[in-house]
Amino acid sequence: MSEIDYTVETGKGFDEAVRAVEEKTAAKGFSVLHTHDVAATLGAKGFRREPLKIIEVCNARYANEVLAKDINLALMLPCPISVYRNGGKIFISTFRPSAIARFFPEAGVERIAGEVEKTILEIINEAKA
Repeated sequence: MSEIDYTVETGKGFDEAVRAVEEKTAAKGFSVLHTHDVAATLGAKGFRREPLKIIEVCNARYANEVLAKDINLALMLPCPISVYRNGGKIFISTFRPSAIARFFPEAGVERIAGEVEKTILEIINEAKA
């Protein structure tokens, strides 16, 4: 298991997986700030790739808490959840919030990062099912 990312395969189709992540995000009290269609953006520039969307999720209370500890944590916000197709399979992946604490050890955000990570992994695991 990676300390930096968490990635699972889902049997859902690409669009179904994206919708599931967005729905589970709301159900867990987080907000979807934006969904980036990376494949479409790159396609518009002449670069073809398999489907990839990055879903930016956030919880205002947690974001406010970490920013109050260290404004530089804004560099790591919001939490991205990627849905992509690779080799004919669909994956859901995220950067582990607990890794943020290792990038900014002086900020003291281990507890908050752990709570956020627990919820983000629940979102992913419920969305993949």
